Amino acid sequence: MTHVFVAPHPDDAALSCGGLIASLRELGQNVTILTVFSGGSNASPEPADYRRDALGFGNKTNSLTEAFRRDNIPSDVELVPTLAGGAPWAADPDRIALTQDRANTQARQFWQRASWTRSANIGNLETPDRPLSDSVPVQGSLEPIDYSADTMAMRKVEEERYAYFMEASVIFLDLPDAVFRGYQGDADLLGPLRDDDISPYEIIRREIARLEPQMVYLPLGVGNHVDHLLCREVGLGLVAEGRRWVMPAPDYVGRVSFYEDFPYAWWTDFDGPGDWPVGTLQLSPGLELEARYSDITEQMDRKAAGLRLYASQIRRLFDSDQSMLDDLAGYHRRVAFQGGVEGFAERYWAAVRP
Repeated sequence: MTHVFVAPHPDDAALSCGGLIASLRELGQNVTILTVFSGGSNASPEPADYRRDALGFGNKTNSLTEAFRRDNIPSDVELVPTLAGGAPWAADPDRIALTQDRANTQARQFWQRASWTRSANIGNLETPDRPLSDSVPVQGSLEPIDYSADTMAMRKVEEERYAYFMEASVIFLDLPDAVFRGYQGDADLLGPLRDDDISPYEIIRREIARLEPQMVYLPLGVGNHVDHLLCREVGLGLVAEGRRWVMPAPDYVGRVSFYEDFPYAWWTDFDGPGDWPVGTLQLSPGLELEARYSDITEQMDRKAAGLRLYASQIRRLFDSDQSMLDDLAGYHRRVAFQGGVEGFAERYWAAVRP
């Protein structure tokens, strides 16, 4: 089976669905994270085909070049350069040159009876005949990232590392984030949708149809963030379509579920859509939301480990690693209690016909 998790931003799938994603991968099922609003100030409202294809199309694709290019992996500790200006582990240039000469001599002796030779390269220097792996085009961007200048690029790198960690696929639609569409401050970001804000319905629907998933998960919109609400409206639109007698023609009722947006659901003591005023969630006639619980007791450590990959967001959301662990345990234990599950659980609201 293929499962598609629609994430408004990098980290949303990990925060809200990390336990289920880990469980599905343990069962050998395919998981694709479709990250929607991953673009910055220069993002286009319509993703280019080449960009979508380059970053991973299909339910078994990982796009990891950008995330794992060595130049794009910052050090875990502060590096103090030597007096010569080099890295603390770097050898003296004269000693490197001497070692290189000796290595070349040994290489010539080794290949002296062969019809071709190959010189040593102890400094891992790039030449036209010997490119480095970072320079070989595969998937993703080969450009180094300036972390201080591009926050969204950093978040996308974290999302790619999470996909690698979970052995999942990731697709970036690169639509502009709400802050680049004119929403300013919490009053705007957590307020009503603007009339001139373009819905991503057709773009997201097209990508979901191409992936041909058996299950699709979208945010429920707890917390009222505008990007989450736009993605929720896509899910409501899918289940309202009914069966189409054109290809592809899935009936999304029973396939679409809405996940509770963590940590918003924890911060607001969310117990279900019944908490909301009448009319907040416009389901089509004849449909209702059914609560389903995923036991993630054995995946809690893995979910927490995945969240730690989002270093740029953890402190902003939780202040500290321990606070993140406390919030995870508190929320998922509460959900488990409500669902009659021992341990920890995530909750999903499936759109079904009663």
